[in-house]
Amino acid sequence: MPSTKILEQKKEAVQALAEKLKTAVSGVLVDYRGLTVEQDTELRNELRKAGVEYKVVKNTLTRFAAKETGYEDLDSFLHGPTSLALTYESPVAAAKVLTKFAKDHESLEIKAGFVDGKVVDLNQIKALAELPSREELIAKVLGGFNAPISGFANVLNANLKGLVVALNAIAEQKSA
Repeated sequence: MPSTKILEQKKEAVQALAEKLKTAVSGVLVDYRGLTVEQDTELRNELRKAGVEYKVVKNTLTRFAAKETGYEDLDSFLHGPTSLALTYESPVAAAKVLTKFAKDHESLEIKAGFVDGKVVDLNQIKALAELPSREELIAKVLGGFNAPISGFANVLNANLKGLVVALNAIAEQKSA
């Protein structure tokens, strides 16, 4: 039986992880077995650039934290070496980086994840990774708003240009 000091440390670790799970908008569990140190460092750098928190987690502590936050369905994926990638702003950031990295490095295995309180499987994570980012969606919407306005301005310019050409032709005809 572990000492009370160790039990308290583990309880604190579970509480801290549970708090992170509560505040994260999405998270992805991965099995990192087979990655070299260089590959792991490359992955961590890419995740850091994308604003993703990534760390190796203990399955038992994660199991307790998941149960506390309502992610009990993650329990079946908590076996073997596990890392957790958490995002607090963009729900697609971790899925995008990890899916891309897993394509290039077959030894990285995506297990499961969660998005906005729901546990998702590998296929749903891949679908999430294919979604455009928030900035891309905003740009598309603004482009959609801009297209009719641009078309209307072009039509007005074309009518004015046609009128100017016609008046210019009449003026040249009368002067000749």
